[in-house]
Amino acid sequence: MAKGEIPAFLREKLLAQYGEQLVGGILQGYEERPVTLRINRLKAEPESVEEELERAGIAYRKVSWSREALVLENIREATIRKWDLYETGKIYLQSLSSMLPPLILYPEAGESILDMAAAPGSKTTQMAALSRNMASITACEKNKIRAERLQYNIEKQGASRVCVMVTDSRKLDDFFSFDKILLDAPCSGSGTLEIRGNHSKNPFSQELLRRMSKTQEELLLKALKLLKPGHEMVYSTCSILEEENEQVVSKVIKKSRAKLLPIDTESFSGITLLPTNLAGTMCICPDSLYEGFFVAKIQKV
Repeated sequence: MAKGEIPAFLREKLLAQYGEQLVGGILQGYEERPVTLRINRLKAEPESVEEELERAGIAYRKVSWSREALVLENIREATIRKWDLYETGKIYLQSLSSMLPPLILYPEAGESILDMAAAPGSKTTQMAALSRNMASITACEKNKIRAERLQYNIEKQGASRVCVMVTDSRKLDDFFSFDKILLDAPCSGSGTLEIRGNHSKNPFSQELLRRMSKTQEELLLKALKLLKPGHEMVYSTCSILEEENEQVVSKVIKKSRAKLLPIDTESFSGITLLPTNLAGTMCICPDSLYEGFFVAKIQKV
């Protein structure tokens, strides 16, 4: 595969699912995106961060759906990582699409929340900030090194009510129960490519999709066992392929006492959505600001 191209298998999958016209837009969306960040309200307020950026001569844009999200102009992440704002945990480098699942789940004070695949902690710390450190969050990560990075970010962001468990969340004892669950499932990453780089090492194949969808189904089934009846969870991936999204959700709902809750997409203006064959779900089209992402909100009946 030449530099600047996507794997042939992925192209064929996208064409079969979306058609040539939409795939043209998706491929344009795989171009490099600007740096985006989330202001951490556990340590700073948006006004103070914006003032610091203005004093430093850093141009930024806001988004309509979050006071904490900023798009920075003409700067690289490596530069931001040297800032005091970053070193002290007042900001967190995070893609805009990645911020949506916690906002849709919306953790609140007093709730017990499970983050099933938590590392490196972007969404874990965002949920802690959304609840003002008043929700009790259990964050699972089965890889020890990634769990250490997760713990580091949790401490840096001041998320004081997060318990890290170094375990595969599929192995959690069924005696656990949670008010809300976030399952940002491992996936192929088909929504997050940047075709300016060389992605020949990315092994897109039917076998990859089979393994991913199997893992996703197992995780989602487990999530619905651990979720309290009448309560809600969010399932998300950074994939735009139906094998990892609609098909997984549909299959699990048929096996479980659960139903889809429609996402209010009008609350997220300015986001281009791809069509889905599961009403109420949200599939973000890769573009100049957003990575491709899928989100579904599910209630245990």
